[in-house]
Amino acid sequence: MGNFLIDGDGRSARATILLAHGAGAPMSSPFMNAMTVALAEHGLRVVRFEFGYMAARRQGTRKPPAKMPLLMQEYEAAMAEARKLAKREPLLIGGKSMGGRVASMIADAAFADGRIGGCVCLGYPFHPARKPEALRTAHLVGLACPTLIVQGERDPLGNASDVASLQLSKAIEIVWIADGDHDLKPRVKSGSTHVEAIETAARAIARFADSRMTSGGGRRGGKSADRRDLRT
Repeated sequence: MGNFLIDGDGRSARATILLAHGAGAPMSSPFMNAMTVALAEHGLRVVRFEFGYMAARRQGTRKPPAKMPLLMQEYEAAMAEARKLAKREPLLIGGKSMGGRVASMIADAAFADGRIGGCVCLGYPFHPARKPEALRTAHLVGLACPTLIVQGERDPLGNASDVASLQLSKAIEIVWIADGDHDLKPRVKSGSTHVEAIETAARAIARFADSRMTSGGGRRGGKSADRRDLRT
């Protein structure tokens, strides 16, 4: 796993979470670094990887994100490697923005055959910026894999108002970060800090991981998501 970044104590980790990056930033972006540190402090082992197009950028080859079928294939390969590390069930998969979207696209099949215990999306891209009508949610309506979405209330790719009108599976829980943007960062006038927002997200993910370890991995589906607010 030479192309992976692995953080957290593997001997005592409560679970392992595989995270992919967003479309425009690498696995070592400031957001991914901060989230990894916070998750490790909550007893999770974090495995980060990069899609091929992003890894190529490190070699000086500027490439756009690959098409979804290839991204899904690459995520499947990374998941197979991460499972070798996950000595305790469940392995969780997820990512930032596009990375979380890709994870959610393969989550049902992986959950159905017991390879993962759940999915975590950080800043899910419900639609492109300034195009709320171009939804990326068709597969989320009937999603069966237990999924946690941590979303900023002001996220331009899916704010609280946008998402309130969507039909989503009951397997999805949404935790809203007060006044957060796509990186979960609140404005100064909110009285909260980015550090507090990251900690809130990490705490919610740790709780979700614990719930997946004690639930027996049962599946549940439906039409409307569980939306809850965790204020920083």
